Amino acid sequence: MKYTAKFITKSGKEISFRYPVMSDVGLLMNYINKISAEESFILFQGFQTTIESETKWLQDKIDKISKNKCVYLCGFCETKLVACSEITLHSDAKSHVGNFGISVATEFRGQGLGQKIMELTIDESIKKLPDLRIIDLEVFGKNIIGKNLYKKLGFIEYGRLPKALKRKGEYDDAILMYKKVK
Repeated sequence: MKYTAKFITKSGKEISFRYPVMSDVGLLMNYINKISAEESFILFQGFQTTIESETKWLQDKIDKISKNKCVYLCGFCETKLVACSEITLHSDAKSHVGNFGISVATEFRGQGLGQKIMELTIDESIKKLPDLRIIDLEVFGKNIIGKNLYKKLGFIEYGRLPKALKRKGEYDDAILMYKKVK
């Protein structure tokens, strides 16, 4: 689980990337609660998690990482958590398909950080997840920036579920995308 990488944003801030550890649980909880409260383009819309549920979630994530079922990278600007990205293998008949997720703190968007952490996560997943063959993701139809980034990195739209997602009280299409990696 040893991993480190660095990146300089367009505004000159240094970001360090690494896997989470249990002592990050408070940072992760505060980060997701802030992102959720702003109702950005993530599935966790407006909900707030507790330290107990975040601890359980993180322990499960670390367990999957140790079993080569997940890659989860965190981006830090000094000691502040500013981005997270993951690829977690599905189970059963889809055990060769990894589901992708990403979030970037508001003040760090538009700085190249999303693309960098996504590239690092994909590269690390290809190395660490031997069963990985396909990466899939779901994106809000109105998330133009996200869709364009995914296309830029080789993801292809394969389906759309009309009005499957709800954000800020309005329904939006769920766009399904995939990328073959092996």
